Amino acid sequence: MNFFRVVAAAGLVATSAAAFSVPAKAADVTGAGATFPFPVYSKWADAYKKETGNGLNYQSIGSGAGIKQILAKTVTFGATDAPLKADKLQKDGLVQWPMVMGAIVPVVNVEGVKPGEMVLSGELLGDIYLGKVTKWNDPMIAKLNPGVKLPSAPIAVVHRSDGSGTSFNFTNYLSKVNAEWKSKVGEGTAVEWPAGVGAKGNEGVSGNVGQTKNSIGYVEYAYAKQNKLTYVALVNKAGEAVQPTIASFQAAAASADWAHSPGYYVILTDQPGETSWPITAATFILMHNEPADKAASAEAIKFFKWAFEKGGRMAEELDYIPMPDSVVEQIKKTWTSEIKS
Repeated sequence: MNFFRVVAAAGLVATSAAAFSVPAKAADVTGAGATFPFPVYSKWADAYKKETGNGLNYQSIGSGAGIKQILAKTVTFGATDAPLKADKLQKDGLVQWPMVMGAIVPVVNVEGVKPGEMVLSGELLGDIYLGKVTKWNDPMIAKLNPGVKLPSAPIAVVHRSDGSGTSFNFTNYLSKVNAEWKSKVGEGTAVEWPAGVGAKGNEGVSGNVGQTKNSIGYVEYAYAKQNKLTYVALVNKAGEAVQPTIASFQAAAASADWAHSPGYYVILTDQPGETSWPITAATFILMHNEPADKAASAEAIKFFKWAFEKGGRMAEELDYIPMPDSVVEQIKKTWTSEIKS
């Protein structure tokens, strides 16, 4: 019998209460990477263990570290929110597919401001992270929030300190909506942040914002909910102020063209549509096409197959978006054709 253990790298979210500390065995499936999907992977793994007695050891350490571990062949699978392009996958002998979709939300800690009450635009969000807009009562923020009481306090900016797929999607979005951000900073799993302090993982950013008055950060939506953080509404590509909801995430994901994207390389930020949430993202699994441990690889595929078939409702309960059935069928064919058993 295999055992299950999920380890969070920094801080804890509600789902990490499911973590076990039993010793790993040789047949155990091991994975490491993105903190973005940790809440849903934890929930799936707990349910899978109860149903089958099998499970996995997943370390929530950030996308950059997860990619390094799968390249070093120290884990069965890597997890990243920053997908690798087809040429990189081919060069390193990797297979990639999307596992679930979710959303990144700006979160604030401003006294008296309720979740969803404050509205920000992408351009304004970029200016805050550029260090150009430095106080909460700045005229640009006040213009978008006429009914919100804004303090004259400095904005405490929080960003990721580790190599992060969440940061990749966040900076990809800022590069699309703020020309100065694109020219001065750009996008990546790690960038030279012009302002603010760093925190490790979605867990670390959640904890930092929760403890720091007048702060702003960005986290996967499940972390905002579980840690009762104040998320903001965003003005989307259509010019509409939208709330982060499963419906707005689904609207953004609806136009994704997975079938014609080599290596399933799809970026979901700044999608069109009046109801689309502008920082929607997928999270991906990476495995070697010639696994060093074929038995562990086969066990991992069994878990992922179960998650696709039985984990959809659990994902939605945490405000993630399950992959469409047509994409799941395509992914199953990818497993068969590209991963040697």
